[in-house]
Amino acid sequence: MKTNLEALDGNKVKLLIEVDEIDFDRYLDGAFRKIATQVRIPGFRPGKAPRKLIEAQIGTEAARAQAIEDAIPSSLALAVRQHDLDIIATPNVNLTSGQENGVVAFEAICEVRPVVKVAGYKGLRVELPALVASDADIEEVVNHERKRHATLIDVERAVKTDDQVTLDLVGSRDGVPLPGLNVDDWLYEVGRGWVAEDFDKQLTGATAGQKLEFTSIPSGMTESADFVVSIKKVQEQVLPELNNDWVAEHLAEHESIDAWTAAVRTRIEESRLNQVRSTVVEKTTAALANLVEIEAPEAMVSSDLRSRVQNTLKQFEAQGISMDQWLSVTQQTAEQFIAALKEQSTLAVKVDIALRAVALAEDLAASQDDLERQFERIATQVNKKAAAIRKTYDKNDAITDLEAQISKSKAIDWLLHNSIFVDAQGNSMSNETILGDHNHDDHDHADHDHADHDHKH
Repeated sequence: MKTNLEALDGNKVKLLIEVDEIDFDRYLDGAFRKIATQVRIPGFRPGKAPRKLIEAQIGTEAARAQAIEDAIPSSLALAVRQHDLDIIATPNVNLTSGQENGVVAFEAICEVRPVVKVAGYKGLRVELPALVASDADIEEVVNHERKRHATLIDVERAVKTDDQVTLDLVGSRDGVPLPGLNVDDWLYEVGRGWVAEDFDKQLTGATAGQKLEFTSIPSGMTESADFVVSIKKVQEQVLPELNNDWVAEHLAEHESIDAWTAAVRTRIEESRLNQVRSTVVEKTTAALANLVEIEAPEAMVSSDLRSRVQNTLKQFEAQGISMDQWLSVTQQTAEQFIAALKEQSTLAVKVDIALRAVALAEDLAASQDDLERQFERIATQVNKKAAAIRKTYDKNDAITDLEAQISKSKAIDWLLHNSIFVDAQGNSMSNETILGDHNHDDHDHADHDHADHDHKH
């Protein structure tokens, strides 16, 4: 087989492929064997008639067409491997010669994954939520605990923030009651920001016995609703005095205000650290993707989007809900739903391109030892031998994909240890604190299928 590669604009290449005559003759033999099972030749069972007899009876046109149909994908796959092409879309194939006789040749326009250089990945600045708990954070927790032990006293004044109001609530749209927005004798703390965007503002200044009617957008929705609120009682919260005796009595594990607030600070900061650690990879790769100057190839975005839609639909099915039900609950159209997923796909594609660029620049290719460790991991997960896993990957031509996933994993680990983490005010944050004993190479390459399906370009 002869091949030639031409570079085209727009991360595309043209493959010119000429099928070897000996190879094509084997495809012809295979085509005649298929045809032999479909025609009746006197004296022969179906599929047993020799090629020459079939040629004499029906000619070679049908067999040649079948042979070309079989030869093109096989020859194209071989040429792609020979030229080490990373194809991201189905090639556009055009037969250039050999349809009726002579040498079979064709050209394939292939869109390939773009290879870029990402300027600025060294010293990448990644903004993360602050870890340190402020005095205001501590005060919020303390006040919340005091409110839990507050005494309620009836008042005859106008409603103000932090009051507890007993009310009847009716929420509707076009005269139809809305689920979750119709309740009697509901005790609500003014200032919580629940129900609707200006619900608290409407309550503030009202008095017991008053009926309020207004239109607002319910929380979590995009369309307005009509509200009727009947205020039945207004109560003021009287908070307990904060002192060591109260802390010791109501928070038995602490003996003083200082001990309690110190524990609160520790708990808040530990929680924040865990949250930061759970999102640091996502935030770091998103910051890296922002450095990619090219547009995400539409073929890659479309492929990722299809996978996201299919996975989402499977999740809905597992939960026993339909797409229409989900759209109704979330107050969005199908177009908005797809647009949100496409935005995620576009980011994912840029992350992929950028991580490959970092891996190439920092020489983070997957080694044989890396592959063997990954085969062992997968084998443990599926209770098979590592050799069987490798054989499956070889069979499905998926080794290259696995190598890419491993090298991208290495790139993530490199970035985590070499990026500059800062909070919203630009204050430096310790990589050691944020990462702890994190080692990305020890994690499973979760975004890679275990080669249980046929690998196709």
